[in-house]
Amino acid sequence: MKIAFDAIPLMGRMTGIGYCEAGQVRAMTRMHPEDEFTLNYFAMRHLAERAADIAPYLGGNVRAKHALCVPYAYRLVSTFVPVPYAWYFGKNDLTHFFNYIVPPHVGGRTVVTVHDMVYRAYPETVRSRTRHMLDLGLAQSMKRADRIVTDSEFSRTEIIKYYPQFAEKIRVVPCGVDMTRFHPERDPAKIRAVCKKHGIGEAYFLYLGTLEPRKNLVNLIEAYAAYARNFDAPAQLVLAGGKGWLYDAIFARVTELGLSDKVIFTQYIEESDLCALMSGALAFTFPSLYEGFGMPPLEAMACGTPVLVSDAASLPEVTGDSAVIVKAEDISSITAGLARLHEDEALRERLSAEGLERAERFSWEHSAELLYQTYQEVL
Repeated sequence: MKIAFDAIPLMGRMTGIGYCEAGQVRAMTRMHPEDEFTLNYFAMRHLAERAADIAPYLGGNVRAKHALCVPYAYRLVSTFVPVPYAWYFGKNDLTHFFNYIVPPHVGGRTVVTVHDMVYRAYPETVRSRTRHMLDLGLAQSMKRADRIVTDSEFSRTEIIKYYPQFAEKIRVVPCGVDMTRFHPERDPAKIRAVCKKHGIGEAYFLYLGTLEPRKNLVNLIEAYAAYARNFDAPAQLVLAGGKGWLYDAIFARVTELGLSDKVIFTQYIEESDLCALMSGALAFTFPSLYEGFGMPPLEAMACGTPVLVSDAASLPEVTGDSAVIVKAEDISSITAGLARLHEDEALRERLSAEGLERAERFSWEHSAELLYQTYQEVL
């Protein structure tokens, strides 16, 4: 087969969509040397940087194809004027778009990944630009696609709820976790050094992800404040990750509750620090309001870190019984979960062991093979 991937999500500072594509692309191209793969991307500026972003995926049966155009400009214009994608990238047997939108007139068959329906379920938590783009283009995109891939059974039911006309096209392909990238850090000195680098003490709860409304961080901060009042030596709360959007309320609530000495914001965490930061945490906290899959809890499990997640959306489907599950919008439930993890060492040890076993079930090879079966079905 001649298979093309839209490579735009792999460029710049990647989000969850980019990491999902990276895991599936790396595994599939390695597992199927008999096929030809192309990474398509638009770029008008910073061409050397964009080429460097793509370089780790190339070689052997994988090549790149670059079109001189601003990616967002093409996406915007093609929403209103059907500028053929094939003008830039020709024809392949199949092209996979990993970020919701299939452009007009793609040469060959198409697959699109629709990760979740957060923009319909919680529109107030989504950037207005993104919401507007999806309002204009998502239904048409799913109509164009030969198959729609999504990350979980939960997301499949959500897509059907809002777009029942596309139910027969949907296939579930769970994400994976790279156990070589995420693994327990056994060296206490490395953990101490990373914590010192980021101004973190010995005991801490960790959140790692974008600072944005649907991550439910204001409720987490409220719950943490109640937890901290009940302990003489409470663990810190570390909120690690870059600023997303509508994040002012998160910083404001920390100040209002007088928690500036206990809640640590670290901004972006370097790749080399991730395992140590996760492995050193008392527990990983992820009480999100809505996730199509939720890769960070699985990555924390791969590091042997006990995990707390909300009961919302796909998170219980991903973590199973290997996490403390709390009610997303019930602050007292989150508080009780933090307190349990603080007090119960046996619980933390059990969740650490069970989480590692759970993470091992979600390999990128399994994910890529399910995706490849979808391609075969289409062709």
